[in-house]
Amino acid sequence: MNKLAAIVLLALCLGLGAALPDASAILRAVDANLTSSSAKSSTRMVIHGKRSSRTVGSINWSQGSQKFFTEYTAPPREKGTKMLKVGSNLWIYSPGTDRTIQISGNMLKQSVMGSDLSYEDFMEETSLAEDYSSTVEGETVYDGRACWILNLTAKKPGKAYYKCKLYVDKTRSVILYELLYAKSGKLLKSVQYSDVARIGTRWYPRYILFKDELKDGRGTEYFVESIAFDISIPPGTFTKASLKK
Repeated sequence: MNKLAAIVLLALCLGLGAALPDASAILRAVDANLTSSSAKSSTRMVIHGKRSSRTVGSINWSQGSQKFFTEYTAPPREKGTKMLKVGSNLWIYSPGTDRTIQISGNMLKQSVMGSDLSYEDFMEETSLAEDYSSTVEGETVYDGRACWILNLTAKKPGKAYYKCKLYVDKTRSVILYELLYAKSGKLLKSVQYSDVARIGTRWYPRYILFKDELKDGRGTEYFVESIAFDISIPPGTFTKASLKK
Protein backbone atom coordinates (compact mmCIF):
# COMPACT_ATOMS: atom_id res chain seq x y z
CA MET A 1 0.00 0.00 0.00
CA ASN A 2 1.49 3.36 -1.00
CA LYS A 3 1.67 6.31 1.36
CA LEU A 4 -1.25 8.21 -0.23
CA ALA A 5 -3.56 5.18 -0.05
CA ALA A 6 -2.64 4.63 3.60
CA ILE A 7 -3.46 8.26 4.44
CA VAL A 8 -6.83 8.00 2.66
CA LEU A 9 -7.67 4.74 4.47
CA LEU A 10 -6.76 6.24 7.84
CA ALA A 11 -8.90 9.29 7.14
CA LEU A 12 -11.86 7.07 6.23
CA CYS A 13 -11.46 5.04 9.43
CA LEU A 14 -11.28 8.15 11.55
CA GLY A 15 -14.31 9.55 9.79
CA LEU A 16 -16.34 6.41 10.42
CA GLY A 17 -15.36 6.43 14.10
CA ALA A 18 -16.35 10.07 14.46
CA ALA A 19 -19.80 9.32 12.99
CA LEU A 20 -20.80 7.24 16.01
CA PRO A 21 -22.43 9.31 18.78
CA ASP A 22 -21.79 9.07 22.50
CA ALA A 23 -23.70 6.06 23.86
CA SER A 24 -24.30 7.58 27.30
CA ALA A 25 -25.85 10.67 25.66
CA ILE A 26 -28.29 8.42 23.78
CA LEU A 27 -29.24 6.66 27.03
CA ARG A 28 -29.81 9.96 28.78
CA ALA A 29 -32.19 10.99 25.99
CA VAL A 30 -34.03 7.65 26.33
CA ASP A 31 -34.30 8.15 30.10
CA ALA A 32 -35.69 11.66 29.58
CA ASN A 33 -38.45 10.25 27.38
CA LEU A 34 -39.46 7.50 29.79
CA THR A 35 -39.16 9.12 33.22
CA SER A 36 -40.97 12.11 34.65
CA SER A 37 -41.68 13.73 38.00
CA SER A 38 -45.00 11.87 38.03
CA ALA A 39 -47.35 9.98 35.73
CA LYS A 40 -50.74 8.25 35.62
CA SER A 41 -51.70 5.64 33.05
CA SER A 42 -54.46 3.24 32.12
CA THR A 43 -53.13 0.00 30.66
CA ARG A 44 -54.33 -3.33 29.33
CA MET A 45 -52.20 -6.48 29.42
CA VAL A 46 -53.13 -9.41 27.18
CA ILE A 47 -51.56 -12.61 28.50
CA HIS A 48 -51.39 -15.41 25.95
CA GLY A 49 -51.40 -18.86 27.51
CA LYS A 50 -51.01 -22.25 25.83
CA ARG A 51 -54.76 -22.72 25.42
CA SER A 52 -56.32 -19.31 25.86
CA SER A 53 -55.66 -15.64 26.46
CA ARG A 54 -56.90 -13.28 29.12
CA THR A 55 -56.86 -9.51 29.60
CA VAL A 56 -55.79 -7.71 32.77
CA GLY A 57 -56.58 -4.01 33.14
CA SER A 58 -54.93 -1.60 35.55
CA ILE A 59 -54.55 2.02 36.64
CA ASN A 60 -50.98 3.02 37.45
CA TRP A 61 -49.32 5.94 39.24
CA SER A 62 -45.60 6.66 39.38
CA GLN A 63 -43.27 9.24 40.85
CA GLY A 64 -39.83 9.33 39.27
CA SER A 65 -38.34 5.83 39.00
CA GLN A 66 -38.52 4.91 42.68
CA LYS A 67 -42.26 4.94 43.42
CA PHE A 68 -44.93 2.95 41.59
CA PHE A 69 -48.53 2.02 42.50
CA THR A 70 -50.86 -0.22 40.48
CA GLU A 71 -54.50 -1.12 41.03
CA TYR A 72 -55.88 -3.92 38.88
CA THR A 73 -59.37 -3.26 37.51
CA ALA A 74 -60.09 -6.41 35.48
CA PRO A 75 -60.89 -9.29 35.22
CA PRO A 76 -63.27 -9.66 38.20
CA ARG A 77 -61.05 -12.22 39.96
CA GLU A 78 -58.09 -9.80 39.89
CA LYS A 79 -60.03 -6.60 40.54
CA GLY A 80 -58.82 -4.80 43.65
CA THR A 81 -55.38 -6.43 43.68
CA LYS A 82 -52.76 -3.73 44.26
CA MET A 83 -49.01 -3.46 43.91
CA LEU A 84 -46.74 -0.87 45.56
CA LYS A 85 -43.07 -0.23 44.87
CA VAL A 86 -41.06 2.19 46.99
CA GLY A 87 -37.35 2.12 46.28
CA SER A 88 -36.14 -1.48 46.58
CA ASN A 89 -39.32 -2.66 48.34
CA LEU A 90 -42.33 -4.26 46.64
CA TRP A 91 -45.67 -5.26 48.20
CA ILE A 92 -48.75 -7.00 46.81
CA TYR A 93 -52.22 -6.74 48.34
CA SER A 94 -54.83 -9.42 47.61
CA PRO A 95 -58.47 -8.48 48.39
CA GLY A 96 -59.46 -12.15 48.43
CA THR A 97 -57.33 -12.87 51.47
CA ASP A 98 -57.10 -9.26 52.72
CA ARG A 99 -53.36 -9.80 53.06
CA THR A 100 -50.33 -7.72 52.08
CA ILE A 101 -47.22 -9.68 51.09
CA GLN A 102 -43.76 -8.27 50.52
CA ILE A 103 -42.14 -9.67 47.38
CA SER A 104 -38.40 -10.20 47.78
CA GLY A 105 -35.54 -12.58 47.00
CA ASN A 106 -36.35 -15.39 44.59
CA MET A 107 -40.03 -14.36 44.62
CA LEU A 108 -39.08 -11.40 42.41
CA LYS A 109 -38.42 -13.81 39.54
CA GLN A 110 -42.02 -15.06 39.61
CA SER A 111 -44.44 -14.14 36.85
CA VAL A 112 -46.86 -11.24 37.34
CA MET A 113 -50.41 -12.53 36.78
CA GLY A 114 -49.03 -15.39 34.66
CA SER A 115 -47.56 -12.96 32.13
CA ASP A 116 -44.11 -12.79 30.52
CA LEU A 117 -43.18 -10.03 32.98
CA SER A 118 -41.66 -10.80 36.37
CA TYR A 119 -41.84 -8.73 39.53
CA GLU A 120 -38.15 -8.14 38.90
CA ASP A 121 -39.09 -6.25 35.72
CA PHE A 122 -41.08 -3.75 37.76
CA MET A 123 -38.09 -3.23 40.02
CA GLU A 124 -35.91 -2.34 37.01
CA GLU A 125 -37.57 1.05 36.48
CA THR A 126 -34.38 3.04 37.02
CA SER A 127 -31.98 5.14 34.96
CA LEU A 128 -30.31 3.25 32.11
CA ALA A 129 -27.54 5.85 31.91
CA GLU A 130 -26.76 5.46 35.62
CA ASP A 131 -27.05 1.68 35.85
CA TYR A 132 -25.29 0.57 32.65
CA SER A 133 -22.07 1.30 30.81
CA SER A 134 -22.72 1.45 27.07
CA THR A 135 -21.16 1.42 23.64
CA VAL A 136 -22.56 2.07 20.17
CA GLU A 137 -22.23 -1.07 18.04
CA GLY A 138 -23.49 0.57 14.85
CA GLU A 139 -26.70 1.53 13.11
CA THR A 140 -29.55 -0.24 11.35
CA VAL A 141 -33.13 0.16 10.19
CA TYR A 142 -35.75 -1.45 12.42
CA ASP A 143 -39.49 -1.32 11.74
CA GLY A 144 -38.85 1.35 9.12
CA ARG A 145 -36.92 3.62 11.50
CA ALA A 146 -33.21 4.50 11.50
CA CYS A 147 -31.76 3.22 14.78
CA TRP A 148 -28.56 3.14 16.78
CA ILE A 149 -27.59 -0.28 18.16
CA LEU A 150 -26.33 -0.04 21.75
CA ASN A 151 -24.67 -2.70 23.90
CA LEU A 152 -25.16 -2.25 27.64
CA THR A 153 -23.38 -3.90 30.58
CA ALA A 154 -24.52 -3.53 34.20
CA LYS A 155 -22.19 -1.39 36.29
CA LYS A 156 -22.90 -3.31 39.50
CA PRO A 157 -24.28 -6.71 40.56
CA GLY A 158 -27.94 -7.25 41.32
CA LYS A 159 -29.46 -6.17 38.02
CA ALA A 160 -32.06 -8.54 36.58
CA TYR A 161 -30.33 -8.33 33.20
CA TYR A 162 -26.55 -8.11 33.10
CA LYS A 163 -26.33 -7.26 29.40
CA CYS A 164 -28.77 -5.62 27.00
CA LYS A 165 -28.83 -4.86 23.29
CA LEU A 166 -31.02 -1.88 22.36
CA TYR A 167 -32.28 -0.56 19.04
CA VAL A 168 -32.89 3.15 19.67
CA ASP A 169 -34.79 5.37 17.23
CA LYS A 170 -32.26 8.02 16.14
CA THR A 171 -34.63 10.97 15.97
CA ARG A 172 -37.17 10.11 18.68
CA SER A 173 -34.83 8.61 21.34
CA VAL A 174 -37.20 5.70 21.92
CA ILE A 175 -36.21 2.04 22.28
CA LEU A 176 -37.90 0.00 19.54
CA TYR A 177 -36.36 -3.40 20.23
CA GLU A 178 -34.59 -4.80 23.27
CA LEU A 179 -32.75 -8.06 23.98
CA LEU A 180 -32.05 -8.86 27.64
CA TYR A 181 -29.32 -11.29 28.69
CA ALA A 182 -28.00 -13.07 31.77
CA LYS A 183 -24.35 -12.69 32.76
CA SER A 184 -23.71 -16.06 31.09
CA GLY A 185 -24.82 -14.57 27.77
CA LYS A 186 -28.10 -16.52 27.70
CA LEU A 187 -30.99 -14.59 26.16
CA LEU A 188 -33.71 -14.19 28.80
CA LYS A 189 -36.24 -11.82 27.30
CA SER A 190 -37.04 -9.81 24.18
CA VAL A 191 -39.18 -6.68 24.09
CA GLN A 192 -40.69 -4.95 21.05
CA TYR A 193 -42.02 -1.38 21.25
CA SER A 194 -44.32 0.26 18.69
CA ASP A 195 -47.23 2.67 18.17
CA VAL A 196 -44.93 5.50 19.28
CA ALA A 197 -46.88 8.72 19.84
CA ARG A 198 -46.02 12.30 20.68
CA ILE A 199 -47.28 13.00 24.20
CA GLY A 200 -46.52 16.55 25.28
CA THR A 201 -42.79 17.06 24.79
CA ARG A 202 -41.85 13.38 24.61
CA TRP A 203 -42.23 10.32 22.41
CA TYR A 204 -43.73 7.28 24.09
CA PRO A 205 -44.56 3.71 22.91
CA ARG A 206 -48.21 2.73 23.41
CA TYR A 207 -47.74 -0.95 22.52
CA ILE A 208 -45.16 -3.34 23.98
CA LEU A 209 -44.71 -7.04 23.33
CA PHE A 210 -42.83 -8.89 26.06
CA LYS A 211 -41.48 -12.37 25.31
CA ASP A 212 -39.89 -14.64 27.91
CA GLU A 213 -37.35 -16.48 25.76
CA LEU A 214 -37.04 -19.31 28.29
CA LYS A 215 -40.55 -20.58 27.63
CA ASP A 216 -42.83 -21.26 24.69
CA GLY A 217 -45.72 -18.98 23.87
CA ARG A 218 -46.80 -15.86 22.03
CA GLY A 219 -45.68 -13.47 24.74
CA THR A 220 -47.59 -10.76 26.60
CA GLU A 221 -49.04 -7.70 24.88
CA TYR A 222 -49.11 -4.44 26.83
CA PHE A 223 -51.33 -1.59 25.65
CA VAL A 224 -51.03 1.93 27.08
CA GLU A 225 -54.57 3.22 26.61
CA SER A 226 -53.89 6.63 28.19
CA ILE A 227 -51.03 8.33 29.98
CA ALA A 228 -50.40 11.78 31.47
CA PHE A 229 -47.06 13.10 32.71
CA ASP A 230 -46.05 15.57 35.41
CA ILE A 231 -49.41 15.50 37.16
CA SER A 232 -50.54 15.99 40.74
CA ILE A 233 -50.85 12.70 42.65
CA PRO A 234 -53.02 12.42 45.79
CA PRO A 235 -51.04 12.40 49.06
CA GLY A 236 -50.59 8.95 50.56
CA THR A 237 -50.69 7.12 47.22
CA PHE A 238 -47.25 5.56 47.72
CA THR A 239 -47.84 4.22 51.23
CA LYS A 240 -48.69 0.74 52.51
CA ALA A 241 -51.95 2.13 53.91
CA SER A 242 -53.12 2.82 50.34
CA LEU A 243 -53.04 -0.89 49.54
CA LYS A 244 -56.12 -1.59 51.66
CA LYS A 245 -58.12 1.50 50.74
